[in-house]
Order: sequence, then C-alpha cells, then structure tokens
Amino acid sequence: MPKKTYFFLILILGSLTALGPFSIDMYLPGFPAIAKDLHTTPAKVSLSLSGFFVGISLGQLLYGPLLDKFGRKKPLFIGLIVYILASAGCAVAESIDQLIVLRVIQAIGSCAATVASVAMVRDLFPVSENAKVFSLLLLVVGFSPMIAPTAGGYVTDAFGWHAVFIILTIMGIAILAATALWLPDSYKPDRSMSLKPRPIIMKFLEVMREPQFYTYAITGAIAFAGLFAYVSGSPIVFMEVYHIDGKLYGWIFAFLSVGFIGSGQLNTLMLRRYTSEQIVNVALICQVIIGLAFLTAALNGLLTLPTTIFFLFLFLCCVGYTYPNAAALSLAPFTRNAGSASALMGAFQMGAGTLISIAISLFEIPSIIPMVAAMAGSASLALLMLVVGRRFITNKVEVQQGADAGVMH
Repeated sequence: MPKKTYFFLILILGSLTALGPFSIDMYLPGFPAIAKDLHTTPAKVSLSLSGFFVGISLGQLLYGPLLDKFGRKKPLFIGLIVYILASAGCAVAESIDQLIVLRVIQAIGSCAATVASVAMVRDLFPVSENAKVFSLLLLVVGFSPMIAPTAGGYVTDAFGWHAVFIILTIMGIAILAATALWLPDSYKPDRSMSLKPRPIIMKFLEVMREPQFYTYAITGAIAFAGLFAYVSGSPIVFMEVYHIDGKLYGWIFAFLSVGFIGSGQLNTLMLRRYTSEQIVNVALICQVIIGLAFLTAALNGLLTLPTTIFFLFLFLCCVGYTYPNAAALSLAPFTRNAGSASALMGAFQMGAGTLISIAISLFEIPSIIPMVAAMAGSASLALLMLVVGRRFITNKVEVQQGADAGVMH
C-alpha cells in the first residue's frame, strides 16, 4: 500500500474512531453549567454520559450485522446522519431528560463509525499489521482527550455549553463528507446474511464460541472500563472535590491523555520484540498493582491533587498498552465474521463502561473513592478473566509483526 494511501486511511479511520470519544470528552467541562442551566445536579448530568454509553452498547449490536450484510459504507452513512441530527438536538435541549434521550440517540449514530472503523482495519490490513494499526488509530483518537476537554472548557466559558454540540454537529458533517469522498469500500456485502433476530443471535453465538475472542474481548472490555470510570468520575473529582475550574480541568485532562496516547504509540515499538499476548500480560498486572495502590491511598486520605494526577497518569499508561493488543488478539481469528466480532467486542466494552459510569453517578456526595474503587476493581477483574479464559484457548492465533498472517500455535 502506498504511504500516501496508508496515511489517509489511518486519518479517516482514526477520525471515525475519534467521533465517539470526542462526543464524550468535549462537554465534560460544561457539567456545572449544564446542571445550573437545566436546574439539576452534576451527578444527574453525568447520567447523560451514562446514556451515551447505553446508546453505543445497543448500537454496536445493531451495526455489526448491518455492516456484514450491506457492506461498510451504507450503514456508516446512516449512522453519521443520525449522529448529526441528534447532536443538533442536544444543542437546543431544554431539560436534562431531553438531553439524556438525545445523547442516547447521538451515541447510536456515532457507534456506526466506531464499529465500521474497527471492522475495516481487519478488512484493509493483514492480521500481522492489526495491532500496529490500532495503535496508530489510538494516536488519532488520542487528540480527542487532549483537545476536546480543553476546547470544551473555553467554548463553554465563551459561548455556553450549547455551542459544544453545535461544533459536534459540524464535525459530524465534515466526517460524513470525508468518508463519502475518500474511504474505499473494503468489504463485499454478504446478501445471504439474514437480519432476522434468530440468525443474528446465532451469528453472535458463533463468534462467542471462539475462546480466543471471548477471553481477550471481555478482558479488554473490563480493563478498558477503568478508563470509563476515570472519564465519568473526573469532572466531579476535579471540579467538585478539588474545586478547580473547567478550563484547568481541560488542561489536566489533556495532560493525562499523554500517558494513554504515549503508551499506545510505544506499543508499536514493543511489538517489534514482544507478542501482543506478552504485552497484555505485563500491562494488566501493572494496571492491577497501580489501581490497588491508588485505592489504598484514597481510603487512607493520602491523596492530594498532584498525587491523584500521578496515579491516574500511570493507570492510563497501562490502558494504552492493554487495549490495542487485546483488540487485535480478539479479532485475529476472524475474516468472514469480522463485523459481528467487532460489534460484539465493542458491545462488551461499552456495556462495561455503562455499568461502571452509572455506578459512579449514583453517588451524590462528591468523593474520589467511587472512581478509584471502580478503576482498581475493573483491573483486578480483567486479570482474573484473562487467567481463567486462557485455559480454554487451544488453537491460538498470535499477532506477530513481520508475518503475513496469524500464526497458529
């Protein structure tokens, strides 16, 4: 593949992947303003974030079969149009209930981009390149938490929180145009595939029967839920517990994203010497140790703003190693059912994120402990899943750099 083509594919796929995270991150600094304007509490506003996760979880399962039956682009276009309309609706929401419902619809639209981009990585690149491509996508996605909260803080301060959703609407239109003009069709539609509930469920069950898939998809989803705990809890922790303003919160959020993004890019170098499985093992063990140390410090009242940022930085570094390798390992066994596998993997990830964000939003009293406990718990549970699930993998498809295909062990 020519370098220019490779670059544009990564850029477009990365933009599609970043649409959901950008929609999450950009309005976080506006939580206090939204709560004041809609006459509610920041904890209730966080339910709009949980609603977004619910929409993505449902949408993942919806778009997987559609992407396999109709190809990648038609369902993607429909999803982006839904996203654009819902984003515009959020900009004029007059109550917190309206905002929550519109955020669910917005998420259902945005996850078409997420599922399609992950499936197209498997379509367009050999298995041996998947972990590297996912890491490159992580670099593009990484600009979201670096730019979105900081920009959102300034936009909210200058123009109000409604302007954030106007910007998201414009972004959706731009990505739709780029996808229509430059993204190739990467998959021949499987017209024989039925969209009736029973065949769809059977397709997902077929994917779930692959031990390597469910081991690494569920492990990755639970480990990644620690990131959702951080995203859901950080507005309350930083702005309600440590009493910083939205602008400074945006800068702290951007700084912490460096750990997540940087480790994702260092992962591409690590893959030259180590397998994805080896990296997942070490990164997840480190994630557990850091999470438990973070929780111990929180329970004993030892945390300050600098130490909180320090622990969060280390934890997010581990997630940056865990996610791309777990994703590559879970999708490695598939060619024909890559769309369904991608959707199911995303549903696990967003489902875990939804549960953990709802749990955090139930705590009305500002405290750092719910967020930290969720992060430590998710890492520990992910490690347990990895240890148990690996026992059922008999024919492992390893992801190796320099190979043209997965290597059976």
